[in-house]
Amino acid sequence: MVMTSDTDAMTTEQRLSARITGRVQGVGFRHFTTTRARTLGLTGWVRNEPDGSVRLEAEGPKDDLDRLLDAVHEGPRSANVDNVSADYVDPDGAFEGFRVRR
Repeated sequence: MVMTSDTDAMTTEQRLSARITGRVQGVGFRHFTTTRARTLGLTGWVRNEPDGSVRLEAEGPKDDLDRLLDAVHEGPRSANVDNVSADYVDPDGAFEGFRVRR
């Protein structure tokens, strides 16, 4: 019988790609996301899109990415998040730190 550890599942590195819609520009959403991602030790970026949405790419342990995803569902106080579409894929290690991309 092979035993697997819950710890292994929680620390599996993943890449999160998300698009957040609603009132998410001009309300401090990128700063909010950057602060949360850095606190969680994630790498990647966040940026405003021309259509009014916010795009997020982040890599790190799956449980920390889930925490970030939970946070962006709420956003900062002045935001009004309508929808978050997200996918997880294998990471490629392309990011250094977490930043706002323009």
